[in-house]
Amino acid sequence: MAKPVSIEVWNPNGKYRVVSTKPMPGTRWINLLIQQDCRVEICTQKKTILSVEDIIQLIGDKCDGVIGQLTEDWGEELFKALSRAGGKAFSNMAVGYNNVDVNVATKYGVAVGNTPGVLTETTAELAASLTLAAARRIVEADEFMRAGLYDGWLPHLFVGNLLKGQTVGVIGAGRIGSAYARMMVEGFKMNLIYFDLYQSTRLEKFVTAYGEFLKANGEKPVTWKRASSMDEVLQQADIISLHPVLDKTTYHLVNKERLSKMKKEAILINCSRGPVIDEAALVDHLRENPMFRVGLDVFEDEPYMKPGLSEMKNAIVVPHIASASKWTREGMATLAALNVLGKIKGYPVWFDANRVEPFLNENAPPPAASPSIVNAKALGLPVSKL
Repeated sequence: MAKPVSIEVWNPNGKYRVVSTKPMPGTRWINLLIQQDCRVEICTQKKTILSVEDIIQLIGDKCDGVIGQLTEDWGEELFKALSRAGGKAFSNMAVGYNNVDVNVATKYGVAVGNTPGVLTETTAELAASLTLAAARRIVEADEFMRAGLYDGWLPHLFVGNLLKGQTVGVIGAGRIGSAYARMMVEGFKMNLIYFDLYQSTRLEKFVTAYGEFLKANGEKPVTWKRASSMDEVLQQADIISLHPVLDKTTYHLVNKERLSKMKKEAILINCSRGPVIDEAALVDHLRENPMFRVGLDVFEDEPYMKPGLSEMKNAIVVPHIASASKWTREGMATLAALNVLGKIKGYPVWFDANRVEPFLNENAPPPAASPSIVNAKALGLPVSKL
């Protein structure tokens, strides 16, 4: 018999049983569940990634809902177990849900929640941070100093890239891509070229207005261009930041052929999903082009990196921390909990998953709604008119 997974229990006599597969930041999410008569069980097992068997054990014989993580494989086995236990709700503590088989969840009548609207600026800020670190070779210079190798200023020591007046390219100009673009354009007076299936009118208006402001103050205005293809962005931009969703059409979107089209001293940033880059091809490209640099927050086979990537001095790699600001992570935990609670209580689904401020206001009760249910339409769930 398998060894029981360790848990922490809050409000043991609660009417509804909600399980969290990981401890999550803050306590507001716990308190909100307790206030609505939920027994909250938090897995405290010392494992970074729980197995399907671990989670089935957590679900047990009676479970009303589960809050899970993007590292878990939510498919037939888990949704069948949750349905058998009487559960009707699962929420990822993430905006993405490519780890979830939504069709299977719908088959079992389980609502699938996610947490958009709370990590836009935080993720864009990390993409901007990686851009700066790569452009100015911050990590290399830090390692150099710590190794005691610095013995005086030299003209060629860690010469990097100036951002001002260069062109930033954005692949996927949704909420995060647009926020990143605004930071780079306004912060460093960069020109913008972007590719998206849909026109980003608000972003275009922002760059136009900022360009007019600069011109009125005697400076060279910034410009924008909506590219007709992704390849056009790769060929023209000095910095390229990837912000697409991950699906069959974007798997290995950046491959050997497309890497070869980029400038030799370009910088590539990825804070979206690892598999949009062919990581093995990227390692080869980094090895062959030492002035080409990347900043990566996500990886093709997380938590692993492709062989050779960790040895590349022209790569900055961080462990999937794009949403890791205190405010954002606590907000994600709150939204995930409220997704599950809303389904348990029979609340409608919030009318706009990206307008989450009312749920995050700690000075007022959250709306009686689930913030974001991705299969709401398939399940025929009502929508809030608040």
